[in-house]
Amino acid sequence: MDILYFALLVSVLIFVHELGHFVWAKIFGVKVLMFSIGFGPKLVRLRGRETEYCIGLLPLGGFVKMLEENRQEPVLPEDRPRTFEAQKLWKRVIIVLAGPAMNILFPVLLYLGVFLGESDFTPPTIGIVLPGHAADGKLRPGDRVLEIDDVHISTFAELRRVVGKHPGKDLHFKVFRDNEHVDVHITPEERLIEKPFELVEREGSIGVMPNEPAAVVGVGEAASPAYRAGLRTFDRVTEVAGTPVETLADLEAVVAQNKGETVPVTYLRPVRVPDALGGLGEVSVYESGVAALTPEPTGADMRVRTGMESADLYVSEVEERSAEWNAGLRPGDRITALGDHELVTWSMLVEKLDAAPERAHTLHWLRDGARHSGTIELRRESWTDEFGNARVRFVMRTAHWLPTVQQPPAGGPSFWHYALPSAIDETVDVVQFIVVGISRIVQGKVSLSTLGGPIAVYDVVGQESAKGASYFLWAMAVISINLGLINLLPIPMLDGGHLLFFGIEAILRRPLPLRVREVASFFGMVLLAVLMALALKNDVEKRWDIILAQFKDLFG
Repeated sequence: MDILYFALLVSVLIFVHELGHFVWAKIFGVKVLMFSIGFGPKLVRLRGRETEYCIGLLPLGGFVKMLEENRQEPVLPEDRPRTFEAQKLWKRVIIVLAGPAMNILFPVLLYLGVFLGESDFTPPTIGIVLPGHAADGKLRPGDRVLEIDDVHISTFAELRRVVGKHPGKDLHFKVFRDNEHVDVHITPEERLIEKPFELVEREGSIGVMPNEPAAVVGVGEAASPAYRAGLRTFDRVTEVAGTPVETLADLEAVVAQNKGETVPVTYLRPVRVPDALGGLGEVSVYESGVAALTPEPTGADMRVRTGMESADLYVSEVEERSAEWNAGLRPGDRITALGDHELVTWSMLVEKLDAAPERAHTLHWLRDGARHSGTIELRRESWTDEFGNARVRFVMRTAHWLPTVQQPPAGGPSFWHYALPSAIDETVDVVQFIVVGISRIVQGKVSLSTLGGPIAVYDVVGQESAKGASYFLWAMAVISINLGLINLLPIPMLDGGHLLFFGIEAILRRPLPLRVREVASFFGMVLLAVLMALALKNDVEKRWDIILAQFKDLFG
C-alpha cells in the first residue's frame, strides 16, 4: 500500500510542476510537442492537436518538450516564432520559473484542505487565565470571545492565531460574559520561539487556555472536613447532594450554596495498578466512592470551609533518584513557593524554572500541614538533532495532574480569517525553514548526512499515510515545497540553472553559446548524480539495521 501512496504523491507533484511549464508555454504561444509524466514504457498516449500527452511506467519524473531550434527535429519556417528561443527573455523566465512556483504555491491548497477538513474545533471560551500574564484581571474563565479588532472569532484556534500575529499591539476584545457583552483591551506579550537552524519566531500571547479544570481536588490538611469525610488528593468529584459536578468552578458554586449541612459527595479516585501491562507501563483506574461532607458554615472560600482546593500544585509523580526526589519531594505534597516567590499555579512554577534553568532553586512544599524545603536542579539533556545541530533542554522530573473538561465542539473555522491565512502562513514557514536549511548546508553548519533521498521520502509517505488523509496531504505539501526550492538551485540541468543562464544572458545582452551551456549541463548532471548518491547513502545508513532485520526475516 505504501508504494501506491508514494507513486500517487510523486505523480501529483511532478504533474503540478510540469503543468506550470506547460500552461505558461501555451499562454505565450510556444509550441509544446509532448507533455509526459513518468519515464519508461508509455502506458497512456493521447494525441492532441499539436501536443502528445503521455504517462510513463515509472512515476519518478516528467518533462514538457517544447519546440526548440537547437534540437534535432527540423523547425518549419512558420513555427520559428513559436520556438522557446524565439520568446522574449522575460517570457522564458516565467515559463521556466512556473514549474518550481507551482510546487511552492500548490501546498497552499493542500494546507487549505487540511485546515478546512479539521473538525471538532474548541470554541473560543476561556478555560484558564494564567496569573501574571496579559489577560490576568481582564478575561475570566467562562468568557466567550466573539471578536478581536472587529474580526469574528468562532474557534479557539482563531483566537490563538490572531493574538499570535500581534505581539505588543493593543487588541480590542468583544467578550460575552454573564449574559452581556463586555469590551476588553489586551496587549499580547511577545514570546520568542526558538526553532531549528537558529531561527527565532516572534509570537504574541495573552496567557489563556481553553477548557476549564475538572473538579479534581487537593486535600492537604488532615484536620479539614474533607479529609475527615474520607476525601483525598486527586479525587475527582462528580456529584454533590445530587447535583452533577464537572468543573472545579461547578464544585465551588455548589459548596458556596451550602450553609453547613452534611451532604453526600460522590467521587472517583485514581488507583494505580501494580505491574500493569507486565511492567511496561503505568496504569491507574478509577474507583468510585461516596463521602459525607459537612462544610464549615462560614468562610472565605471552598478551601477554608472544606479543606478542598484545586489539585494544580499537588505533586502526582516524582521520578526516583531525581533532584526533586533527593530533596525529599514526594507524590501528594503541595508545592507552595520557589525561592522567595509564592506560587499560585503550576504554570508559575514552570515559568520561574524556565527563566533560570541552569540555577539551583530552593523549593518549598507542605506535607500533612508541615513545611518542607529542599534544593533542586533541572536535569540538563544534550543531543544532536536530525539536522546535526547541538540541542540542549532542561527537564523537571516532577509532574502534576490537572485534567480539564472538554467543551462541546464549535463549528468549522472561518475560511478567510483562519483556514486560508493559516495555509499561507504554514507554506511561508516551511519555505523559510527549507531555505535556511539549504543555506546552513552550504555554509557547512549542517552536515550533508542530513540529506535524504527517495527512500527517506518513501518512509515519510508511508508513515504519514498510515495516520490519515490529512497527514498524507501535510507530507505532500512539505515534499512539494522541497521539490520546488531544490529546482530553483542554480545548478545546470535544474530550472534554477536555466534561470542562471538567463541572468547571464541579460547581462551580456546575448545568449550563452550552446557549447558552454552543454558543458555546464554536463557538470550539473554530475553534481546532481553525486548529491543523489550521497542522499541514497544516507538513506541506507540510517536504515541499515532495518534492512538487515528484514533480510534475515526473508532468508532466515
